[in-house]
Amino acid sequence: MTADRSLDVVVFGATGFTGRLVAGYLADHAPADARIALAGRSEEKLAGVRSGLGARASEWPLLTADSSDPASLARLAGATRVVATTVGPYARYGLPLVEACAAAGTHYADLAGEVLFMRDSIDRHHGTAAAAGTRVVHACGFDSIPSDLGVLLLHEAARSDGSGELEDTTLVVTGAKGSFSGGTFASMKGQLDEARANRERGRIVNDPYALSPRRSEEPDLGDERDMRGVRRDDQLGGWLAPFVMAAINTRVVRRSNALQEWAYGRRFRYQEVMGFGSGLTAPAKAVGVTAGIGALAAGLSFGPARGLLDRVLPEAGEGPDEQSREAGFFRIEIHARTLGGARYVCRVAAQGDPGYAATSVMLGESALCLALDGDRMPPYAGALTPAIAMGPALVERLRSAGFTFEVERRSG
Repeated sequence: MTADRSLDVVVFGATGFTGRLVAGYLADHAPADARIALAGRSEEKLAGVRSGLGARASEWPLLTADSSDPASLARLAGATRVVATTVGPYARYGLPLVEACAAAGTHYADLAGEVLFMRDSIDRHHGTAAAAGTRVVHACGFDSIPSDLGVLLLHEAARSDGSGELEDTTLVVTGAKGSFSGGTFASMKGQLDEARANRERGRIVNDPYALSPRRSEEPDLGDERDMRGVRRDDQLGGWLAPFVMAAINTRVVRRSNALQEWAYGRRFRYQEVMGFGSGLTAPAKAVGVTAGIGALAAGLSFGPARGLLDRVLPEAGEGPDEQSREAGFFRIEIHARTLGGARYVCRVAAQGDPGYAATSVMLGESALCLALDGDRMPPYAGALTPAIAMGPALVERLRSAGFTFEVERRSG
């Protein structure tokens, strides 16, 4: 349906901090013949962003649209093959754009890390998008591409080897340097408030299978809550602590499994943690991180403390300078054991602040993949995950952009 569109990719929210980074990445790395436009509420501000992107972007069209104006979103969606949006918090601003894209048969990609928003998007618009052959793809940044694509590659390796389905699978963040965005904190606060105000919404947030397409058919594997304390596991590299993004990434990966009729396995157990090694200071570091996460969650839940945190946490639209973004990085290992007893590890890594530099690459390449790689993507439509919507085609793109995706069989 999108073949006759005048544009390939529109970056919606291009005047925001992350939107400018995505636009800059596309200006530097998109194919010369890719038809790209910038969108937002102010044409004047969009022109200012475009003027800083160099000669290749000088003729990019500028489209005005507002999340509160359905007609403008319909025009936006009807003009392009793909909309890549950085306008969040998505629970507040995202659903009208998802609706417009699903109705227009336009592919959609975002950076959502909000379980409730994603659940609402699935419930309201999956059917329309699927009928139109459209891919609505949430979590196309550090939430949750490394997790989702890494587990997909482990599954493909085990299947190729005949090693059986995946069982115990754990993502370990072995190294990272970066900062949380103001938009991330705004999303966290919004979802926390909604969960506290409505018991049913709180139950969804805490459900490990919150994003499953058929919740009643999910297996009962016992306690699958995200890790909350500190423990030592020498097989996974030593001392472990909770990983703050597990609350969204694990739900996305489990949805990928279910969308493929549980191809990873009916006994697929998945968790995400941070690893600190086995050195003398490792236990203290693990305890410190765990305490910090707990204190942040408590502070955001308590009115007076939240007021203090709001003074020091970054606001939406703020972010680190270029030198800090370039100095960031992440390193991840995903360990898996199969039904047949084989053990695998997938290493995922990239240079650049995970929440900004690396994320702008992931969303930019996701948008290009959706727009240009139709014949290489999996045959799925609807409200999807990165692995199900783009799979190996996106892995190939990210490898070409400097990301590491390596799978090694260790035993069995």
